Amino acid sequence: MSRTNIELNDKLVKAGLKITHLKTKKELINYALEELIIRKRRKGILKMMGSKCWKGNLDKMRRKRV
Repeated sequence: MSRTNIELNDKLVKAGLKITHLKTKKELINYALEELIIRKRRKGILKMMGSKCWKGNLDKMRRKRV
């Protein structure tokens, strides 16, 4: 892990802590970064929809899970 000093918007930090019920700024920043990465990856996957890059059978795969 790296250590960094940054200036944060106090209003955003306060709102973020209230919404997430996290206890520290460090937890809030890590949570926000994880959410950002998840959302960006999800958008990348959505861009692939219809591109025919995957040749599987989703219904068949789901049946194997059960």
